Amino acid sequence: MTINLADYESGARYHGDYSADLAIIQDRLERILTAYIVHGRRAVIMLEGWDAAGKDGIIERLTSGWSQGHYEVYPIGAPSAQEAAHHFLWRFRTRLPGPGQIVIFDRSWYGRVLVEKVEALSSPEDLEASYGEINTFETGLAEDDITLVKIFLHITQEEQDKRLRARIKDPWKRWKTGINDFKNRSHRAGYLEAMAVMFARTDTEAGPWFAIDGDNKKAARIAALEIIADRLEAAVPMDPPALDPEIAVLAQNVLGIDVSNLDQ
Repeated sequence: MTINLADYESGARYHGDYSADLAIIQDRLERILTAYIVHGRRAVIMLEGWDAAGKDGIIERLTSGWSQGHYEVYPIGAPSAQEAAHHFLWRFRTRLPGPGQIVIFDRSWYGRVLVEKVEALSSPEDLEASYGEINTFETGLAEDDITLVKIFLHITQEEQDKRLRARIKDPWKRWKTGINDFKNRSHRAGYLEAMAVMFARTDTEAGPWFAIDGDNKKAARIAALEIIADRLEAAVPMDPPALDPEIAVLAQNVLGIDVSNLDQ
């Protein structure tokens, strides 16, 4: 069953206590990262979506309680000369997480079948082959026990224009908007067509897509964090680690802690 982005355009407000609910999900995410560290698990979180859709805001709140050194965020733009000399998946393979690490891609390998397709930067033959190569890549992640979370953040043209106007008016946010934002906006119909094919061809068991209505930022942030938490949590034991016996002795002798009943 493919994704129809028209189903994600209600822009419904978040019904609940946003600050309290955000704190709850962030606390949960902090425990999840600890579980990935303790058990040496690996994960890749990938966010795609329109310009000004709110990916940065989601990443900021996702990582706010995470320990430095156990996650990495990679903003993905046009490939460098070195990257362009390799297969389009090379720059992602070289950035996969190690044990106990989570990697976040702000945009991803799907630029191949979105930007390169709409802008006609690759041949039709290469683009056709890319869908199978992407599916094979994502299946390989699953086979290597790397949890993959694929999120697409959708916003309407009206909401995108509203956010672009706000950025231009705010001198401290103008750096977020470039010529490509307006270029991509003019090709919205082409992108919608390319996205429909992308969902149909790459929404697989190994790499299912999760689309989010992004017109309301608060609702979108909570929805994205809950999807990420659910996917990550399902792939790792969530029992807290037992206290190391040597640490227990030190804690009792040095800190005066009675460790006999700590884990009961």
